Parts: sequence; C-alpha cells; structure tokens
Amino acid sequence: MNVAIQQTRAEQALIDAFPAFRAGAPLAPWLDQQREAGYSAFTALGLPHRRIEEWRWTDLRRALQNAYLPLTEPATPAAGAIEALMANSPFTGLDAARLVFVDGRFDPQRSELPVAEGLTVLTLGDVPDAAPAWLKESFGKLYGPEQDPIRALNTAFLRDGAAIHVAAGISIAQPIEIVSIVSDPAAHLSGLRNVVVLEAGASLTFIETHLGADADHVAGMVTEVRIGDDASLQRVKVQDDGLSAAHLANLHVEIGARAKFREFTATVGSRLSRNQIFAKFRGEGAEANISGAYLLAGKQHCDTTLVVNHAVPECTSRELFKAVLDDEAHGIFQGKLIVEQYAQKTDGKQQSHGLLLSERAEFDAKPELEIFADDVACGHGATAGQLDENLLFYLMARGIPEAQAKSMLISAFVAEAFDAVEHDGIRERLTELAEGWLISRGEKRDG
Repeated sequence: MNVAIQQTRAEQALIDAFPAFRAGAPLAPWLDQQREAGYSAFTALGLPHRRIEEWRWTDLRRALQNAYLPLTEPATPAAGAIEALMANSPFTGLDAARLVFVDGRFDPQRSELPVAEGLTVLTLGDVPDAAPAWLKESFGKLYGPEQDPIRALNTAFLRDGAAIHVAAGISIAQPIEIVSIVSDPAAHLSGLRNVVVLEAGASLTFIETHLGADADHVAGMVTEVRIGDDASLQRVKVQDDGLSAAHLANLHVEIGARAKFREFTATVGSRLSRNQIFAKFRGEGAEANISGAYLLAGKQHCDTTLVVNHAVPECTSRELFKAVLDDEAHGIFQGKLIVEQYAQKTDGKQQSHGLLLSERAEFDAKPELEIFADDVACGHGATAGQLDENLLFYLMARGIPEAQAKSMLISAFVAEAFDAVEHDGIRERLTELAEGWLISRGEKRDG
C-alpha cells in the first residue's frame, strides 16, 4: 500500500514558490532543464527527517518549520551593512581574487575578478546555452547520491554561482575566494552553485567564505569539483553565517590519477549546519586530505557527513575533524570510508574528536568502514572528552592563569586540524579566527 507523505508547511511553500521563482530568474535553457529536474526531485524527497538513518541527528523537517522562500527582488541592505560583514571576514586583506555574491546574486562592484592565462571564470547567472563542455560535463554529474535533498533543493532554486576552469598544466598562484553574503534580514532561502574543474597537471587554491547578518534564513550551497590527473587543489571553507541561520552544503569531488586534494572547513556560524562531503577517487595513486573544525556555543548544531569512495587501487585518504563545543552545542561527525573490490593497496584513516567545555555539550560520532578488498590499511578513531586536568594543572603550576591555560589547551587541540592547510597566509587567518572565538567566549564568561 502506498501512503502519501504529508508535505510540511515549509516544503509546500517551497513547492508552491517554484513557478514564480523560475519565471523571475531566467537561466540558459540547459540550466533551466536541470532546475526543473531538481524541483521534481525535491517534490519527491521533501526535507529529510530522523527516520532516515543518515539524518537521525539532523531532522530538517522539524528544524525548518517556517516558509523560507527565495527573494524575488534584490535586497536593499542598510548602508555599510555589506562592507561591515566583509570587514569581519577572516580573509580581509589576503592577497586573493574575489567573486562576491550578495543574497545569491553576483555583485560585480565588490568583486575582483582573477585574470591569468589558462583560467576561465564564469557566473552561472550569465552563462550562455552554448556553455563550455567542462561545465556541462560536471554540473550535477559528480559523485554523490542521485537523490539527495540538499542538492535537489539547491538545483531547484538555482540562480547563480561561480564556474572556474583551469587549463591543463596551468598553476594559479593567487587564491580565488568566493564570498557569499546574506544581507536581507527577512526569513528566506538563498544559495549558490559553484563548479570548479582542474584539467591534468593544473593547480589552484580556492576559498569559500560564508558571511551573514543575523537573519532567519536558509542557505543551500553546492560545490562540485573535478580534479584531473596529476592536478592539485586546495579548498578552504569558512562558514560564519548569522546565528539564526541554517546552512546546508554539499561538496562533490572526483579525483584523478596521482592528483592531490586538500579540503578544510571551519564552522563557527549558524544555529544549524549540515556539511556533506562526497569524494571519489577516479585514478590510481591519488591523495585526499579532508579536515575540519567546529567552534560552537549556545545551542548551535553542526553535522558533518562524509563519504570517501576508494574506487581504484593505491590511493590514500586522511580525514581529521576537531569539534570544540561549549554550552549546549551539538557536534556530529558521520564518516564512511568505502573500499571497492579492486581498490587494493588502499590506505585510509579517519579521526574525529570532540572537546566538551560544558556538561551540556554533546558530540556524536559514527565512523563506518565498508571494505571489499583484502590488501588494504584502513582504520578510524573517535573520542569525546573534556580538557585534560593534568595538563591544565601543569600549566597553572607554572604561573599561567587558569583562563589562559584553558585557551592554550583548546588552541592546541584545534590547531592540529589546521595543519592540512598548505597556504601559510590562509592557515594564519584560520588560527586567528580560532583565537578570536576563544577570546569572545572568555569575555562572555567573565562578563
């Protein structure tokens, strides 16, 4: 017997809003076809709920009760509001090219477009129907579940995003930053779709920075990355949305032979965030280093769900996630490592660690290994605990005040995750971000 699923108010509002949104946000026909397919998928899937195993700790049906509709007109933020948000970015002043998107729309006035031989940068809002093959071959076609609610929602309400292509053998020295800013205080849905393609032997560092006013909005983000043979990509993401926001994000990655992929995500903002990462090795001898850090307080909730698929032999993957949780914050890490039948000589290791600064804070870890080959070296580890009292006593016994000693231990705990970031300037900014968070927590406790 088939039982019809009752749509929630939020789901029905999104479904009803689609025709008007589509009419008001024209795209190239091939993208519009993708958008319609995304709408059909979202109509069938709806928002995920806790009865779905992968979503047991992050029940979006329950968490998103309001009608979050996309903006039909550009927002009119208060004077200086966007500049104030950008000034708080950890990467202000960093030598990087920037593509700035405000409330889901490209803002050319605030952007500094990169110019380099072999580098192509497009915005999806302006991409023609005769789009380059690399874009059409990657958009919506990289590794990950075909029926995924975050990707379906993002595709259905696609308006804009960045598309970056680096030609074979080209190394782009200057990082490229994609800045997403939410300025409208009204409850709404916004999102971006980014596509990054590196041909064989290319290299690039790109940053995703998410900044937002303290608005009750939902950000639905999808980034798709294809790394060619012998190519190298470093991606760094900082999620610092307002504390009333919900941030839903997918990263889909396919890695070619002997390629190197480094990924780091820092989460400090939003009341609820779900970061999904789907990575697949497509060629032998490749490496992936995926890491992240959560710095959460209050009732913030952050869920990282990661799937790494070793589909070919002799690839190496390392995953390390650190969570610092204060007050009633809730951190979740779900990590699955898949080793397919012919992926011999796979080397995969996964670790997740939670540091609880309050008795009410919570960290849940669910590591999984699915191994179908017999000559592999794979493992995982997960811990959750409080500050080491012996180390704290050691520092205080040498005259260091308790608050400073705790900050030192917390900094040391989370800093290990930053080691995966190769770019010195970016790593320093991330360290400063963590130190700023610790100082603000200390000031609140002292105040």
